[in-house]
Amino acid sequence: MAYTMTPTPAGPVGSQYCVCKVELSICGQNLLDRDVTSKSDPFCVLFMEVNGKWVELDRTETAVNNLNPAFAKKFIIDYHFEEVQKLKFALFDQDKSSTQLYEHDFLGEFSCTLGTIVSSKKITRTLLLGNGKPAGKGMITIAAQELSDNRVITLSMAGRKLDKKDLFGKSDPFLEFHKPGDDGKWMLVHRTEVIKYTLDPVWKPFTVPLVSLCDGDMEKLIKVVCYDYDSDGGHDFIGEFQTSVARLCEAQDASPLELECINPKKQKKKKNYKNSGIIIVKSCKITRDFSFLDYILGGCQLMFTVGIDFTASNGNPQEPSSLHYINPLGTNEYLSAIWAVGQIIQDYDSDKMFPALGFGAQLPPDWKVSHEFAINFNPRNPFCSGVEGIVQAYSACLPHIRFYGPTNFSPIINHVARFAAQATQQETASQYFILLIITDGVISDMDETRHAVVQASKLPMSIIIVGVGNADFAAMEFLDGDSRVLHSHTGEEAVRDIVQFVPFRNFRNVPKETLAKAVLAELPQQVVQYFKHQNLPPINSEPA
Repeated sequence: MAYTMTPTPAGPVGSQYCVCKVELSICGQNLLDRDVTSKSDPFCVLFMEVNGKWVELDRTETAVNNLNPAFAKKFIIDYHFEEVQKLKFALFDQDKSSTQLYEHDFLGEFSCTLGTIVSSKKITRTLLLGNGKPAGKGMITIAAQELSDNRVITLSMAGRKLDKKDLFGKSDPFLEFHKPGDDGKWMLVHRTEVIKYTLDPVWKPFTVPLVSLCDGDMEKLIKVVCYDYDSDGGHDFIGEFQTSVARLCEAQDASPLELECINPKKQKKKKNYKNSGIIIVKSCKITRDFSFLDYILGGCQLMFTVGIDFTASNGNPQEPSSLHYINPLGTNEYLSAIWAVGQIIQDYDSDKMFPALGFGAQLPPDWKVSHEFAINFNPRNPFCSGVEGIVQAYSACLPHIRFYGPTNFSPIINHVARFAAQATQQETASQYFILLIITDGVISDMDETRHAVVQASKLPMSIIIVGVGNADFAAMEFLDGDSRVLHSHTGEEAVRDIVQFVPFRNFRNVPKETLAKAVLAELPQQVVQYFKHQNLPPINSEPA
C-alpha cells in the first residue's frame, strides 16, 4: 500500500477560506483479531487524495484490546461543495510505538468521498483488505457533523474520595463524556487523561467544540462516566452521572460545582450507599473560537502595500532581458505577481487605495538612492486606486528612475510596521496589514531585515515575498519560518511566522490562480493567530 505521510502534522487540508468545517466520528465493529493472546488494539488513519496520492491527514487514539472501538478523537475537515474530496479510512492494530504504518497490522480500509458521508450524515460500510475482499466481518461507521457553531467549552475537572479499585493500590481514574446519538445510544465525545494512583484526581483543563459535546444545546443531557484505568483495556467502572452544559456552567472559579458519582449496582445492593465519590467541576467557560471568515465577516480590513525592487541587477527595463521589461502583452513577472496577489486581497479592503513603494533606485532630480519611495512620486499620498492604479503607477515610473542598489528590505518593512503599530491601539480586530515585496535577488541588509521581521511579528502584519528571475533565494527561505523559528541578529525570536516566500519561477507555466493560492495559503491562519494572541474578537461578534 503506497501511503505517504506528511512530514509535519497536517491540519485541515484545502482552502483556508472554507466556510464550513465537518467533524467525522469513527466507530469500528467486529474488527479482525490480529493479536494472539488478546484482542486487537485498533487505531484509525484518515487519508485524503491529493494529486493522485493518498496523504495522511490525521489519526485517532489507540483503543486497547477492543474489536468494537468508538474513537474519542474526531477528524475535522474543510468541506468544499465544488470539489470531489476523496477520503480513505484505514484501520491498524498497534503493535509498536512506531509512527510508521507498515510496523502495524492492517485491519481493513474503506474509501469514499466526503460528499457521500455528508449527504448521508451517517454511513456503515464493510472494511476491505488490500485485495478488495472483506476484512472478515469488520465494519466501519462514520458520522458527520457540520461545525458551524464556533463556541467551545473549556472544563476543569477534579475528583474526591473516588472508589478504590486496585487491589494493591489506589485507582487510576479517567473520565469519559458522552452525548445521546440519533440512534438513542450514548456516543463518546471526549476522554480525559489517566491520573495514576489517586482517589483525588485533578485532570488537566480541556477544550472541546460545544457542538461536539451537546450539539450546541446547553440543556441536552450528557453523561459523564468515571473509570479506573487498566492496561489490558478492561477498565473498571467507578461511577457515573448525567448533567447538562447549562448545569456545568454554574461552576465558577470561586464556587466549584460538586456532582455525585453513582454506581447503580452498588446503589441497589447497599442500603446505606451514598456515592462512589464526588466529581468536581472547578470551572466551566464557554468562548468562541473565531475563524478567518469570522474576522472578515466581522469587518476586518486587510491593508495592502506593495514594495517593488528597482535595483540594477534587474537589468535595463528597455531591454527584453530585463525583469522589468514590459513585453508586447503588457506584462512581466513583477506585474504578474502584483495582479495575482492584489486581485484577491483587494476584495477585503473597502476603499481599495493601496500604497505602492519602490526601493533600490536613484530618483530625480538629485539622483539620490532611495529604499522607500512612492512610485507615483507623491510621498504625501503614495496610494494607488486598486490593482489597476498600482500597475499604471509602476509602468509610468520606469522611465523616470535609475536602477541602482543595494537591495535593502528593512526600510519598507519598517514603513508598514509603523502603521501596523498604530493599529495595535484597536480594541477589536479591525485592521491587518499585508506587505507584498517583489524582488529579484539577494538581500543586502540581512541583519536589519531579520530584526525588522522579528519586531513586525508582534504586530497585525504579514509579509509576502515573491522572488522573480532565477537568482539564489536561500536567504528568502531563511526568512520564511516554516521549518524553524526566525531569530534577529541579537538572538530575539519571532513571536510567530509572518513571512511567506514563493519563487515565481515555480509558477510560470501554471494558471495564475495557483500562484495566488500558494502566496496566500498561510495568510488566514496568520490573521487568526495574531488576533487570538491579542484576545481581540471580530468587530461584530456575538457573546458566547
